[in-house]
Formats: sequence, C-alpha cells, structure tokens
Amino acid sequence: MKILKKPMGAYQTNCYVVNIDNKDIIIDPGVGALSWLKQNVKNPIAILNTHGHFDHVWSNSEVKEFFKIPIYCPKGDIFMLKNDPFSQGTPPSDADFAIVGDKKFKIDGILIEYLHMPGHTPGNSVINIENSMFSGDFVFENSIGRVDFPYSNPQDMKNSIKKFLALKYDKTIYPGHGNNTTVKVEQSRIGNWLRYI
Repeated sequence: MKILKKPMGAYQTNCYVVNIDNKDIIIDPGVGALSWLKQNVKNPIAILNTHGHFDHVWSNSEVKEFFKIPIYCPKGDIFMLKNDPFSQGTPPSDADFAIVGDKKFKIDGILIEYLHMPGHTPGNSVINIENSMFSGDFVFENSIGRVDFPYSNPQDMKNSIKKFLALKYDKTIYPGHGNNTTVKVEQSRIGNWLRYI
C-alpha cells in the first residue's frame, strides 16, 4: 500500500490517495484537489469522506464527475454536502453510498472499515484501510477535533474518545490536518482532553 498526502486550501486540509494493487482511493478531496489528483492518480475507484465539513468535501463533485467514481460519506453528514450549512460557497455534491455507524465493506476487493466517531460532526468517522487509520477531524497529533461548531456535540465526542481508548490495535494515523501519528501514541494522550470537553 502506498499513501500520498497533500494539504489543500486555507485550512491545509489533508487530501489522501491510497494506492493498493494499482487502484486509487481518494480520501477527503478539499479545495483545489482535482488538479493535484489528475497528476497523481491513474486508476481511481472511489472517494471516501471522513465527514461533511466544507474543507474536506469541497472538490467532491468535480472529482466525482471527472473520474466517474462514487462518493461514500457518513449518513449523518450527507446534509452538509448538499446544503452548505456554513455558507462557504461549497459546491454541492451527492453521496452515492451513505455509511451508517460502524461498517466494513469492500471496494474492488479492498477492505474498508468506517468507525463512527461522532462529536466533531454527527457522522464524523475514521476510516481503516489495512494498517492505516484516516482520522479526519476526530484525532490529530496531540489534539482532537473541535466541538464548538454548529452540529458538534461534546457528549458524543466524550463517548467517541472512550471508544477510541478501547481499541486494541495500533495503526498509523493519517489525520485531516497536520502530521501523522499512531493509535497507541494518541491513546496515551487523548484521555487528557476529556476534561476540556
């Protein structure tokens, strides 16, 4: 498995390309992602959204249209793809597959696992592919996603942190912003954030 990362837009939102068996999975195509993706993918098969915030889904529609591939998005955040709730001028997009809760499925033989970690947004999820976790805005290097936005829920975030702490494996974490980290490292830190929520 090969992973490419490119920070996009004013918020430096990480867009990822996961290449397995010469197939490319695109995760969170933010502002201006299409031009970079044109240069770095050869056989794209899907777009995966970790959640619906504009800086993670801005280029959903044009990437979907250009490559003729489906969008997978947590069901709880699909309204954000259509309605631009933060009035950022986000181009609307349509999810082809609504992911409900925790779900494992295959795309062209590649196993994908969504783990629902609400709090930052109603549908906020992390995505496991092999030994990698794409955490969106749930967990970062030594930080967690904000819960003071519209549609955020502090109690849901507390429950999601407890769920994260219960994970029995280690993986490399590729977050929505900033540097990579690991599950075990952030499990050792994340409990400290509970008191601030």
